[in-house]
Amino acid sequence: MTLRLRTPRFWLITLAALVVAGSTFSLGQWQLRRAAQKEALQSAIGARDNLPLLDNRGLTAEKNPVNVLHRQAILKGTWRAEHTVYLDNRPMGGKTGFFVVTPLALDGSEQVILVQRGWVPRDFTDRTRLAPIATPSAPVTIRGRIAPPPSKLYAFKGVESGRIRQNLDIAAFSAQTGLPLLDVSLLQLDAASEGLLREWAAPNLGVDKHYGYAFQWFGLCGLVLILFTWFQLILPLRTKLRFPLPR
Repeated sequence: MTLRLRTPRFWLITLAALVVAGSTFSLGQWQLRRAAQKEALQSAIGARDNLPLLDNRGLTAEKNPVNVLHRQAILKGTWRAEHTVYLDNRPMGGKTGFFVVTPLALDGSEQVILVQRGWVPRDFTDRTRLAPIATPSAPVTIRGRIAPPPSKLYAFKGVESGRIRQNLDIAAFSAQTGLPLLDVSLLQLDAASEGLLREWAAPNLGVDKHYGYAFQWFGLCGLVLILFTWFQLILPLRTKLRFPLPR
């Protein structure tokens, strides 16, 4: 065993094992920190449900609308139905269809907010055939939650256009329509109406995913240490005890 400890090969293997074990342990700790950060954010989102409802004045007075994400809101305005967009390949209730997004011009302001109004099924015989939805021309009052822009799916195209789209980029859509859009959207929470279903999934920040990754990294770290201890320390020692070198 003493002779083995003096070989360059042993020290090279030892160095490699320490590097791998240290790296995987550090990555596991990083995943735990990310999980803790997202748990804190999840708690903050839950706490915002207890805040007073946000109205037009409160939303437009906020210089950075991102600061009011996940706040409950009741907004008044007029639909800009001519700019309604259907986001394709969006599931709800285990079925695939479209998310319907319509700009809402806010009363008492020049600002416009994109409203994720709900979901409609897709016609699988004709992709371009869109389910009819009712869009009142009179001013409306809607209840919802301030949300990030509609989630993006992978797409091969650059800037999209037309009523049926894979994704909706707020800056590009604002340039196309000339509407002064806010950098956030409103997830409408009213009961199903106007031909739209609104069974939105609860915000999921992926905390469990980080714990799963942390477990994998710590497991890999432990495996490296176990293999090193067995093959580089215990097994050679057992071999020496069973077959001692002749004097």
